[in-house]
Amino acid sequence: MFNILTYLILYFRVIKLKIETLEKAIRVSKDVREKAKKELGGKLVRKFSKDAVDCPVLGKKVSFLQCYVCPNFIRRYKGELHCKGEKL
Repeated sequence: MFNILTYLILYFRVIKLKIETLEKAIRVSKDVREKAKKELGGKLVRKFSKDAVDCPVLGKKVSFLQCYVCPNFIRRYKGELHCKGEKL
């Protein structure tokens, strides 16, 4: 039997992206930081702010926090980010 996660991965076109850890955090707007802080909490925001991803939608390297608040974000799993990859 399929569980819901398997169904979602089969139903949506999922792009798997490798998460890179940087020495310095990429700057994000205050809006993005506050949205992420509401859902994740302060400790995780500090940890994830140094993570970056090559975004297929924007075509550049962006902070994980920016990906997290994006409507294309599906999940973060074992050093990978799963993204729908649809245009905004």
